[in-house]
Amino acid sequence: MLPKEFWGRSGHWDKFGEHMFRVDDGELAMALKPMSCPCHVQIFNKGLRSWRELPIRYAEFGVCHRNEPSGSLHGIMRTRAFEQDDAHVFCREQDVEAEVARFITLLDEVYRDLGFPDYEVALATRPAARAGDDATWDWSEAKLSDAARRCGLAPQINPGEGAFYGPKLEFALRDRLGRSWQCGTVQLDGVLPQRLEASYVAPDGSRARPLMIHHAIFGSLGRMIAILLEHHGGVLPFWLSPDQVAVAPISKDQAGYGADVLAAFEDAGIRAVAYDGADTLSRRIVAAHEMAVPVMAVVGGREMRDGRVSLRERDGSQADVPLAEAVSRLQARARPGALVAEALQPADAGS
Repeated sequence: MLPKEFWGRSGHWDKFGEHMFRVDDGELAMALKPMSCPCHVQIFNKGLRSWRELPIRYAEFGVCHRNEPSGSLHGIMRTRAFEQDDAHVFCREQDVEAEVARFITLLDEVYRDLGFPDYEVALATRPAARAGDDATWDWSEAKLSDAARRCGLAPQINPGEGAFYGPKLEFALRDRLGRSWQCGTVQLDGVLPQRLEASYVAPDGSRARPLMIHHAIFGSLGRMIAILLEHHGGVLPFWLSPDQVAVAPISKDQAGYGADVLAAFEDAGIRAVAYDGADTLSRRIVAAHEMAVPVMAVVGGREMRDGRVSLRERDGSQADVPLAEAVSRLQARARPGALVAEALQPADAGS
């Protein structure tokens, strides 16, 4: 929460004031932050900065609040409070292309891990109402385009869709139904550092103004989770699932071994949960299926005797394997980006 005066200096009060949650404490008007960028400038302004420190990078998963009209709210796709993966780079002109390319490389890795290897990128260029001269816009648009091409991307042009303070690259994901979801952005900004008087000491001892790069891979974590659920039909890949394996002893006689199996999975970094209640095994399997748990680990008398586990997939396939092998298989699937489930092999004839 920051004073109205601060949001006025940043320019956000005039542009977003009607969508900000305001709190008046006597004569002091305050507002919850709708974005983190002005706050990161304030962090940059704490202390004297030298050109030797640049680029300086800040990132946070910060909660933002926007007083959106009730009719525009939609589940976790669009909410009034959301967690944003907000990041900002303060740098010199010669750093811009490398920093943007660095971000695109990270974005590409994350999108691929999440199952979106093919995404669209667009360069949003200068709007009619804008700050800065044409020469500055020419340079900024060229830097973003060059960084994209340096990463093997050919952005389409969205004329006039840039922010008033600078151009931006916009990244859109396409889900399994062919729907496009605009998520990531990277923007150049020379206006906010000027308005909030950000500066650093240049090599000649003078005070210089940094450029600011805004970037986010998701934009909203809640919205990204919704997109993933849509893309994967409501069942997240194994490595992304909150609960990855449900351990279910057939009866109370195997409760102790079930606890050992649960501990073995947890020790290996696998998110395991016990389904060992009083219900029948079939009901517990149904309950785990309804909670979209990817794998059931069923243990009965034979599994306890032989130190094995019966792994059951949501599609009905199963395999009876030694506990150590079960741990190894699920560990491999728990790695980020491991989207293709390992095919379960049938039990050995002699087991």
